[in-house]
Amino acid sequence: MAQHLELGRTGETLAKNHLEKAGYEILDENWTHGKAEIDLIAYKDKVIIFTEVKTRTGNAFGEPEDFVDAPKQKLLAQAADEYIYLMNHQDDVRFDIIAILFDRDKNYILNHIEDAFWPSAT
Repeated sequence: MAQHLELGRTGETLAKNHLEKAGYEILDENWTHGKAEIDLIAYKDKVIIFTEVKTRTGNAFGEPEDFVDAPKQKLLAQAADEYIYLMNHQDDVRFDIIAILFDRDKNYILNHIEDAFWPSAT
């Protein structure tokens, strides 16, 4: 398996474990719609949380969360709209980012950014 794919899977596992320990229920993993994939879809306190996980081994080019740009946010919003429709969810939703940064010794820092963005309707 390519190293970046393995790193991404490791990050998603760490993010899932973090959410579960914080009392979130995981509804779906790697849910796709069209060209978009939502890494984790969680539920807590009647809120569906669409979570993008970004894992990096360094921040020379920016923090992991910096890579969730406007086009990515738009794709996530389109997929989230479909998920909300399919689930007939009538309550609140939120978009989170879980950024994971590994160092050379494989230690990591996990940063859970709640309500990280609200995609524009354009």
